[in-house]
Amino acid sequence: MKNDPVEAIVDIYLRELKLPGMRSSYRAVLRETTEKALGPLEFLSACLGAEIETRRANRFKARLKEARFPCVKSLSDFDFSAMPKLDKLKVTSLCGGDFVGGKENAVLIGPSGTGKTHIATSMGLGAIEAGCRVRFVGALILCQELELARAEHRLPKYLKSYDKYDLVIIDELGYLGLGTGGQLLFQFMAERYERRSVVITTNLEFGRWVEVFADPALTTALLDRLTHHCHVVVFDGDSYRFRQSQKAAEDRKHGRSRPKPADD
Repeated sequence: MKNDPVEAIVDIYLRELKLPGMRSSYRAVLRETTEKALGPLEFLSACLGAEIETRRANRFKARLKEARFPCVKSLSDFDFSAMPKLDKLKVTSLCGGDFVGGKENAVLIGPSGTGKTHIATSMGLGAIEAGCRVRFVGALILCQELELARAEHRLPKYLKSYDKYDLVIIDELGYLGLGTGGQLLFQFMAERYERRSVVITTNLEFGRWVEVFADPALTTALLDRLTHHCHVVVFDGDSYRFRQSQKAAEDRKHGRSRPKPADD
């Protein structure tokens, strides 16, 4: 009943106990269990299940916001036919998020427009679904923030702030030189070595990373740590983004719906 005093008390108790899932669903569950002549344990089980699902959904939503993805892209959105040489089995496995539990890394290498950022984001989503905390950040932005933190004498605190993330996705390494930020990025990576996971997207083969870090010894040391427990995925082919743009133009020409654009 809408004005049932018992229901009002139950609402108060559930609000006090911070059980929003049960509070929003117990009436419907009560009707269903009554109609099916189920017992009190079935009713309680269904209410608790609703609470767990609500908390899981809220946690996922919060962690998705925390990750700061520039655009949310799932693996199902990726057109593997545009990248026939891409190891689909390996990519699918990485998007399951298990590598994060093993404190492993991944490096996605390939030319601009081949879908590296899309897959990196999909890997991040998989990690969140597996219960991990994720942070997405551009390589240049991360280096700028590291330099600012050092200049303001709060570098240790800034580095520690990333400890809460099980996975950090560093996007677009290699498009610009990092200057003194390269040394700080090395320190960042060293802090996470065998403790937390990193995914890096880059347009440069490992042999050319010295162009970004400008220090051969530092580059060698960085690669030694990064690749110790690492999955390397090579994106070899024409621009995925260009092919999608061409397809979008064809779709518009023939009045078809436009597909979602690809990231790098």
